[in-house]
Amino acid sequence: MLIHIRNVLNVPGTVQPLDFCVSQERLAQIHSYVFATPVRVTGQIANRAGVVTLELRIAFSLLVTCDRCLKETVQEFCYTQSHTVVRSLASGEEDEYIVAKAESIDPEEIAVTDLLLELPTKMLCREDCKGLCPVCGCDRNETECDCMNEITIE
Repeated sequence: MLIHIRNVLNVPGTVQPLDFCVSQERLAQIHSYVFATPVRVTGQIANRAGVVTLELRIAFSLLVTCDRCLKETVQEFCYTQSHTVVRSLASGEEDEYIVAKAESIDPEEIAVTDLLLELPTKMLCREDCKGLCPVCGCDRNETECDCMNEITIE
């Protein structure tokens, strides 16, 4: 999804709004996650005094399996990101800026990259999830067992 930003790059004070959903084809390439809702991206590309910034708000829901108790749950995520957009780079600056090749950028690709970098490595159904008992396998969020007490007594 390339968008041309020549006007924003050349005219200070110009703002170009963004509002789109990441394509299903792009989301299908992400094999580790199941998206429960479309990935909605809003934001803008703005030139303020010659400095061009890309500001994104990325909102979506994932169907996740809790890493502690193995329950499936839907979790909502919302991230905001800001990037500086430049026409070209000096060597060694590749990770700090977004390059507008041929005065165009791909905000969908940038949003998906930001999304993947922000997701937590451990998914939990809730912050205080107690998980499964390592002895009997019961869900310690729902029932109490004495397995851990028996192990420490022996």
